[in-house]
Formats: sequence, structure tokens, C-alpha cells
Amino acid sequence: MSPEFLLTAFVVCVTPGIGVVYTLSSTLGGGFRAGVWASIGCTLATVLHLAVALAGLAAVLHTSAVLFQTIKYAGVAYLLWMAWAVLQSHGSMAITATEGGSAARLVWRGIVLNILNPKLPLFFVAFLPQFLPAGETSVAAMLQLGAGFTLMTQATFLLYVVLGASGRQTVLSSPTLMTWMRRAFAASFAALGARLAFERA
Repeated sequence: MSPEFLLTAFVVCVTPGIGVVYTLSSTLGGGFRAGVWASIGCTLATVLHLAVALAGLAAVLHTSAVLFQTIKYAGVAYLLWMAWAVLQSHGSMAITATEGGSAARLVWRGIVLNILNPKLPLFFVAFLPQFLPAGETSVAAMLQLGAGFTLMTQATFLLYVVLGASGRQTVLSSPTLMTWMRRAFAASFAALGARLAFERA
């Protein structure tokens, strides 16, 4: 893998998106452990999307408007529900001083949030081939790049977990800051849902 690929992958991964917002909110709500499990769920979704892309299903998704729209609006609805849950401090989405949230639930939410973004397999189809050596089109080469991207994704999420955990007590000790953090995360989920709603295949 070239340095250019690693740098580009890092920039893509570090840009705040669904996975970053979910990982940070889970870290602030449940601590370092919760953040790690949330990040694993988001990364597993990346692996699933990569498998879809390599299997050629991304092309099917691209040409099937009905399938694309169905997945897209399911994702929009889930993001809006997440925004409401954070704002109202419901269940495992509550940002409070707790270690709550089972590992399975945290991982599952991370998978669902990211798997309902139909643009990810299309992104892989458009992104990975740019970094293949000239004339190279083998699945093995694509897998190597995909593995590199997946590792970069997990490493970036863990960086956010460390940053979130280090400032967690400061956030939790201030009711005013807590209120604004809930609003910020709720607004982020809602904004991501709105952006996804206007995505086109």
C-alpha cells in the first residue's frame, strides 16, 4: 500500500461521519470500553460494505433505484431516531455518567447505523481502484487495499475513543456542558440523516 493511499484513507476516516459521531457519543455515555465496542461495530459494517463492493453488488445497488431508496430511507429513519434518543437521553443512547450498554448492543448499533448507508459500497467501488497498480485488477489486490482501509478505520475510531474518554469527566461534571453535548450529538445525527436523505445513487 502506497503512502498516498494511507494518507487519503486517514483523511477519509478522520472526517466526522456517522461512525465518528456514534463512537464519540458512546464513549462519553459509557466510557472507554463502550467506545471501543461501538468502534468495533462501525468497523465491522465497513468490512461488510467492502464485501458487498467486491462481490459486485455495489453495481446492482447503483442500477436499482428502488433498492437504493429503500436502504437510504431506512438509514434516514434510524438516524433520526438516534437523534431523538440522544436528545431525550433514552436507554443506551443516554449521555450520562454510566458504564451502561452491553457490548453486543453497542456493536449491533454500530453495524446497523453504518450498514444502512448505501453510499459506502459505491464509495469503495470508486475509491479503491484509484490506488491499484497499473493493470492490476485482481480481487487479492482489492482485498489488500480494503484491509488497509479497514485497519485505518479502526485505528481512527480508537483515536476518537481515547480523545472522548480523556475529556469525559469534564463533560459529565458540567450539567450545562452535558446539555449542549446532547444537543450537538442529536443535531449531528439529524444532519447526517438529512444529508443521507438527499444522496443520489
